[in-house]
This record gives sequence, C-alpha cells and structure tokens, in this order.
Amino acid sequence: MSALKPTHGSRLLTPEQTRFRLWAPDADQVEVRIVDADKHQLTRCAQGWFEADVSVGAGALYRYLINAELEVPDPASRQQLHGPHGPSVVVDHSAYQWTTQNWSGRPWEQVVIYELHVGAIGGFKQVEAWLPRLHKLGITALELMPLNEFPGARNWGYDGVLPFAPQSSYGTPDELKHLIDSAHAQGIMVFVDVVYNHFGPDGNFLAQYAGCFFNDEIPTLWGAGIDFSRQPVRDFFIENALMWVHDYRIDGLRLDAVHAISDQLFLNELSDRLNSSIVDGRHLHLILENEHNDAQLLEEHYTAQWNDDGHNVLHALLTDERDSYYAEFAANTTEKLARFLESGFVFQGENSRHGNARGKPSGHLDANRFVLFLQNHDQIGNRALGERLIHLTGEAQLKAATALLLLCPMVPLLFMGEEWGCTAPFLFFTDHNNELAQAVREGRRHEFREFPAFADEAQRERIPDPNALSSFTRSQPLEPQADNPEQQAWQGYYQRLLALRQHFIVPRLKGARSVGVEVLADKAVCARWRMGDGALLRIDLNLSDQPCALVAVATNAQTVFAVGAGLESLTHQQLPAFSCLVTLDAPL
Repeated sequence: MSALKPTHGSRLLTPEQTRFRLWAPDADQVEVRIVDADKHQLTRCAQGWFEADVSVGAGALYRYLINAELEVPDPASRQQLHGPHGPSVVVDHSAYQWTTQNWSGRPWEQVVIYELHVGAIGGFKQVEAWLPRLHKLGITALELMPLNEFPGARNWGYDGVLPFAPQSSYGTPDELKHLIDSAHAQGIMVFVDVVYNHFGPDGNFLAQYAGCFFNDEIPTLWGAGIDFSRQPVRDFFIENALMWVHDYRIDGLRLDAVHAISDQLFLNELSDRLNSSIVDGRHLHLILENEHNDAQLLEEHYTAQWNDDGHNVLHALLTDERDSYYAEFAANTTEKLARFLESGFVFQGENSRHGNARGKPSGHLDANRFVLFLQNHDQIGNRALGERLIHLTGEAQLKAATALLLLCPMVPLLFMGEEWGCTAPFLFFTDHNNELAQAVREGRRHEFREFPAFADEAQRERIPDPNALSSFTRSQPLEPQADNPEQQAWQGYYQRLLALRQHFIVPRLKGARSVGVEVLADKAVCARWRMGDGALLRIDLNLSDQPCALVAVATNAQTVFAVGAGLESLTHQQLPAFSCLVTLDAPL
C-alpha cells in the first residue's frame, strides 16, 4: 500500500513517468534538474505549489533549481545518495517484495521496547544480525532512533533535515525494509523515533523558498517554530508518518519532544489520519515524549508516553544525584516514587523548578499508558561523560530496580547493551562542518556549567568533543561475549525477568490500574495493581541499604520473583536492603 498518494515529493505514476511536486510559495519559478539528463520547468499551481510530470523512472537522480539561483534537494526526498547536499533519488516503494505480508503487529500489552542507534551498531544489516539474540531475550519491539537524513556520517539523528529519506550511511531503503521484514518474521515490531518539532541547522533550505513553513512568533530552542496552522506544513509531516507506517510497514512511532510543537490540533490530526489509514486488525502504536505531561493526549489520541518522571525518581534513588533536573526529585523522593507508581506522572499540575505549573492528573489512566526505563539515549547521552547506570550504582540496587522495571504494569524500555551490563559510554556525537562543530562543542560545554563537577572551564575541558570521531566509536556497543561470565549473568537475569513478565504479567495487563502504594520506609514502598483479570499484583521495593518491615503477604499469594540477600528464604516479615519482591494473588 502506498502512503495514500502524498502531495509532497516525487511520485511514480508509471514505471517510466514521475510526478515532481514542490511547495515553494516564495519562488517565482522552479525547475527540476535530472542528473545527467535534461531540466524541466515546473508549472506554478494554486497555493504555492509547483509540479511537472517527467519521463523518468525509479533511480533517477534530481535536484530543484529555485529562481535559477538556488539548487536544493527535494525536502520530501525518499532517498539521498550523498547526504542532504547531494541529489535526491526517485524511489519505487512498491518494488520491495515483502515476505511477511500477513503481519499485523502485536497488541500493546505485549510490548517490551529495545531502543537502539542504528549507526552505532553499524547500519541496517548489522541491526538485523542482532535480531535472533533480542528475540531470545524477550524483546518484542525495536525502537530505532531517528533515521532521517542528517549532515555527515554520524549523528544522534535529531539534527535531521530530510525526514523522508533514511540516513544514507545506515544503508538503503530496501535494506531498511529487509530489517523490518526480518524483525516481523521473528515476531518483533519496529518503531521509529520521528522529529516533527524542528529541523537541523545544516542542509535544510525550506526557509529560502517557503518562509511561511516557519513562524518567528513561535520561538523554540532551535529558532523560529514550525507553523502547523498551514495545511501544506501539516501534510508534510503527516505524509511522513504515513510513509513509515505504509511504505516501510512500521508498527509505531515515537514522537520526539511534542511539548515543542505549538499546535495540539496538529497532533490530533496526525493521530486521526494515521489511525483511519489502518486496516482492521493491524496494530499501530503512537508514543509521545512530552515534558508537559499532558494526560489528555493519552486519553484520546496516543497509546503511551515516556515516563521521564519515573526515571528521574529511580535515578535519584539509585545514585543520590541532585544536579540540574534531578534537583526536582531530591526532596521527598520516596513519596515521589510512590506517586509515579500509583498514578504515572509525578508532576500533575505542581510547579516545576522553573516556577511553571507542569502536568495534568494521570491517575485515571491504565498503568501501561506509561513507558518506564532506567536508561535511554537521553538519560545516558545527555550526561557530560555518557556514563551508563552500571557505573553509577551498585549491582544489588540495579538488580532490584530492574526487577521493578520489567515486572511492573508499565511498559518497559531497555537501551542497547543495558541487558548485558555494557560498560561503553553513550556520548553525544556529530559530524558537522568546522564552524557548526565549534558551535556545538561550545554549546555542549556551556550546557554543563550548572553541574558542580563541571563548574569551571578546566573541568569542562574533560567533556568529550561531540565532533571527534572517538566520541562515536567509543559509543558503539559490542555484542555480549559468550566467554564473559559477567555479561552472560546480566543477560540471563534480564531474560529470566522478561520470561516471567510474559507468563505472569502480559496476559493480565490490559486494564491494569493501581490500587494504592504504601511507603514502608525511606526508599522503600509497597505498590499494588488490580490486573485486568482481577488478580492483585504486588511489588515491594527497597532501594535503601537498610532492611524494613514488610506488610504481611496474603497466604495464597504466589511469589513471582524475589531478589535481595536472603529474601528467597524469608517468611516475608522483612524486606532486605536492595531488594524487590513480586507476588501475585490470582483469583481461583
């Protein structure tokens, strides 16, 4: 199925004829220049559109020439051979022969997300080689960090400028489809992280011929905001989402930083058009990152949201860090642990550290509307030195928190390498030109001035240069080694927990709601959820170095999992230090 005849970009009409369309309301004339062939004048149409039908087929290389002066790639290019400054490629998405024609995805209750950076692993083919191990581990969904074309060979992807074109250094569109096809064959869904809130600074030319794509009165961290009040602008991003879902058969999207999108009506329209395009029986999951904690979006339009509040509470408890945004979780941390386990968000209208009301009530939502994680690309990579949690806390604490992550009713997310105790950092890396590289380098060091460890300039010199090749190569995780007992032990621990989740939690997860959380002691809580089948799931967690009294466990409750020194042999009268006890009281 094509992406519903998009209005933006080139589209094959027949094997030998392509329609080229460009929205360029500020242009007087537009030509399409076919590489090693002729140029063709595009006809000016209504509302700033230019178009022409040209006798070329798939594989043709082309650029647009604006007003006989500015040569640009297609902003909706489906493929770039040489980065965002090179020519665009006409792509025939219908040519790929899928082997998983009947794949319809998996229900949300079965989701266990594994976030990864395709470039750090080596490209689409190399990610495909990881699939058998991830399937055995118990992963049911890959989440690929942004794939849009960006400048240079390495980047996190949030500096993308051509959102329809998969990054050329990762592989071809067909190689990406083969990865998705192979994942589906093994029962693994694929999600893509998309960036609809800004463009990167190098390689985007829209403002030079479509200035009204942006609005100076909508300021953002990246300059003038995108003007979603205009239908061609909304269509640009919605057609991008439709492309991923239909041409690449993606199972879901994670929308980056929607709090930086000024128009909620666009978010509603995006969801409505995507869902209305899906045939009955196919699962489509739409996930948000949203600092505003807008629970209303989860009530009506979106599947789930990344729970940064939950992460921040757990991180503060595990590491005792109090710098920057962790300061918001430094006081009453145990109560905040109880609050996020009971109702999802910690901030539900309270003032943030910046003095602004943040969030809306979320306790009425099912527990699985929240994606929980101990680590992700942001929380590791936005540290100055990119340290993983394994460097910042003890093994016993980490094992207890991991048991909570993988056995509570929130949907768990793992970051690549977490499951085998990977010790490689994940640094912020780019491949910019010299001037931009210097600006990013200085901006990165300025960002950490509020952290005591980097308060003076000499200390900030320790922060790795994002543009240095070593920042990328150091961030590349290797696969776990069969002869490394520590790696194998960690992987076995995650695999066991995910098997327990699949057996005990997943069949009962739909409709699970909290029925209360009790604070047992400092850093210790007892959380309960009424599961969809009426069973009572209980998780007792102690992240302190002292044991605490334990509320009596029901005599007919089954112990699902226990970790903590001596916990397996206790009669559940005490909760040891650094422990997690998971029990299930199921109806007969």
